[in-house]
Amino acid sequence: MLTLAISLLVAGAVSGILAGLFGIGGGAILVPVLVQALAIMEIDESIRMHLAIATSLGIVVPTSIRSFLAHRKHGAVDMALLKSWAFVLPLGAIFASAVAAVISGASLKWIFTGIATVVGIKMLLNRPGWIVASDLPAQPARSAYGLLIGFFSTLMGVGGGIMNNTFMMLHNQPIKRAVATSSGVGVLISIPAVIGLIVAGWQRPELPPLSLGYVNMMAVALIMPISILAAPVGARIAHAAPKRALEISFGIFLLVVAAQFGWTLLN
Repeated sequence: MLTLAISLLVAGAVSGILAGLFGIGGGAILVPVLVQALAIMEIDESIRMHLAIATSLGIVVPTSIRSFLAHRKHGAVDMALLKSWAFVLPLGAIFASAVAAVISGASLKWIFTGIATVVGIKMLLNRPGWIVASDLPAQPARSAYGLLIGFFSTLMGVGGGIMNNTFMMLHNQPIKRAVATSSGVGVLISIPAVIGLIVAGWQRPELPPLSLGYVNMMAVALIMPISILAAPVGARIAHAAPKRALEISFGIFLLVVAAQFGWTLLN
């Protein structure tokens, strides 16, 4: 249990730094750690992924808010994009919460594995000149992208940063602007997603103690403080240092997690 507690604390610190550094909520780190923690606690396998995703998003809420406030001080957040997504991002998150209530843990793990693989490869192969358009798309295409980012991010248990970073950089936006804006995307996704997943898991008999729906409050209370404290550290690094080596490291991490999840699903 001591090793488990240390692992959760380390995961919280790393997720907080990543939240500030890449504008992500840290869920890509937290979900696999929480799945292993729940396995050690012998939680029913059918709901482990649901719990990991919902609990991750519960931690993402304050981390994203802290990261967003830190980035906004630098004036780098694309507030116009966030305002245009103020409705569609939460809508996608709520829709995903309803889907999560009826699909299996294995299906959620496949979704995480697929997205993690694509994003991991993209981070490893990323080049600054890779763009599909000279500027962000106009409506209604912009709203469609926001809806998809909100939907798939919730099913993956992340704040949407890794998807929004990719979206903005492919549309010729500076990396620092994408990172800063992604922190706001995390706020708009994680809050409605957590509410939806609390409702989706309400009074499930297999839930561990101190769970509010699919959100385990014990894990949130343990990880949240260090994650919040670490977020501004990542934000300072994001505005002061090149991140290519960290992008490569994060890409490798995602591919390792995807391979591990894929192996467990196939065996």
